[in-house]
Amino acid sequence: MTYTFDDNIISDLHKDARGYRPSQGFWEGWNTMGDDTKQSVWDMLIEELNESMEMEKIQEEQALITFRKLVRKTMDLCSCKWNDAIRMLCDTYGQDYKCDQDLMHFLWSHDIGYQDRQKIFKLFREAS
Repeated sequence: MTYTFDDNIISDLHKDARGYRPSQGFWEGWNTMGDDTKQSVWDMLIEELNESMEMEKIQEEQALITFRKLVRKTMDLCSCKWNDAIRMLCDTYGQDYKCDQDLMHFLWSHDIGYQDRQKIFKLFREAS
């Protein structure tokens, strides 16, 4: 059997898959496992990570849809362009749209994924 597990990064995999570092109990078990069992645990964590990443992708897609609806609603209510709507929303959320960090934090706080945050940020800066 070929083993792909790595004792050096199992903690990172566990955190990525489950959102937290392994407990002392996990380590006690891990350190007494044979290679076949370690590989089984490794494979299970990889599956959990893949499921977690897929769920995160779905949540980010939904967050983007929700954000677009918020921007559209603001545009309709204020009869303004999308970048003006984002300015107003930033102000409402206590973020300074002129500050890159505040603007990115505003987008992050709406659970928008990294790639989409970057695109919106770039488009907003180009439109301003």
